[in-house]
Amino acid sequence: MKKIYGLLGKNIGYSFSRGFFSEKFEKENLECEYNNFDLKQIQDFKDIINNPNIKGLNVTIPYKEEVISYLDDLDPVAKEIGAVNVIKFNKDQKLTGFNSDYYGFTESLKPLLNKTIKKALILGTGGASKAISYALTQLEIKNVFVSRNPDFNELSYNDLDEDILREHKLIINCTPLGTHPDIENHPNLPYEYLTENHVLYDLIYNPSETTFMKKGLEKGAKVSNGLQMLILQAKKSWEIWNS
Repeated sequence: MKKIYGLLGKNIGYSFSRGFFSEKFEKENLECEYNNFDLKQIQDFKDIINNPNIKGLNVTIPYKEEVISYLDDLDPVAKEIGAVNVIKFNKDQKLTGFNSDYYGFTESLKPLLNKTIKKALILGTGGASKAISYALTQLEIKNVFVSRNPDFNELSYNDLDEDILREHKLIINCTPLGTHPDIENHPNLPYEYLTENHVLYDLIYNPSETTFMKKGLEKGAKVSNGLQMLILQAKKSWEIWNS
């Protein structure tokens, strides 16, 4: 019987994970398949977990936080982050939630860092941004969220000026702005204040060079898309499922 793995999300016609794992299973001749589980609402998750052939799931937008209440246990890191992107099905079909986003982000960010980076701006406040904040804190980089509807300890896009950009040399886009097909879209920043000491990191991987990244390159900043992070978190998922 084939082992089934899959991605839990909403409107996930595209899926990096499906392509990555299908290719892996074929190349390594594994009796496994990887499916997209496109749920209109998180309540439908209960129907999926009744399938005894499912051995592990990835979780994407918008269920990284909502899925937690359906799990039996949380890895300490996932608990601290407050978001899950990997679910391990234990032998007794008990479900444990993990977060491999923070690992993928950390390892893909390290080569881009320079000595001037002490503070970061995180654009967006969804499930992915929580893992990013956790990773930055572990790297001893102070970070603050930027939101269209900011909380008391967050910045709004209107707050961003030359002083804030001078202080925060790392900017991570955790919003969907600029994703294919709407590739002209981008976060509303004062890009004119970017320098060659800035690093712009976009969690988007399609297109491979977003408008956000292009605007950084124009100012000599280092840029990266989210592809390396996705590859690393997928490899970590496989490790978790098989540990």
